Amino acid sequence: MKRQELHVKRVYDPADAADGKRVLVDRLWPRGVARERAKIDLWLKDIAPSAGLRRRFHGNPAAWAEFRTAYFAELEHVAPPAAVRELLDLVKGGTATLLYAARDETHNNAVALKEWLDLRRGG
Repeated sequence: MKRQELHVKRVYDPADAADGKRVLVDRLWPRGVARERAKIDLWLKDIAPSAGLRRRFHGNPAAWAEFRTAYFAELEHVAPPAAVRELLDLVKGGTATLLYAARDETHNNAVALKEWLDLRRGG
């Protein structure tokens, strides 16, 4: 049975074979990144936080807990079910890496999304 791993990585970092499927989880395409260089297998912009939530949280790590709670609620009740299903199916199939563009490597939507997925997967 293939080992399932889920990683989080900045889209600006070089692609690596260990990344597995590379999934961009930002609503906006990252600035200055050529599609060829990014080596993105899937861009799931519908899984990203809403524009309102992103604007409210942007640059405010003190509101991290509030952001996570609001984002998890969006994932459960607002995100298109097809996008959620597609992501859950993808991470079941082996190694995947959630890509994000934010500078903050600790407080960003990909980190929160990984936590949510780990909870859903029982990890």
